[in-house]
Amino acid sequence: MINLLVQTQTDSTAVDTLTNNYSEKWDAAANLEQSSGFIQAMASGDLILVVLAVSLVIWFVLLYFIIRVDKKVGQLEEQLEQQNSSN
Repeated sequence: MINLLVQTQTDSTAVDTLTNNYSEKWDAAANLEQSSGFIQAMASGDLILVVLAVSLVIWFVLLYFIIRVDKKVGQLEEQLEQQNSSN
């Protein structure tokens, strides 16, 4: 049986480049408690709920347009049937 020793090396020179580059853009998060409920929800860690809400809105809008187009096509079919029966 061969035992392999794995030596892990810690990186002591790690630099948080995101904080350095975007720190002035994140300063607005300090006043988040005074913001509206919508902004607080968008900035929270529960972004999956925001994604779910947006996707549901998109699906409902698509469903609405599909139903609307189906009704218009049905009306046009009825008109064509009436015109063909009268001729």
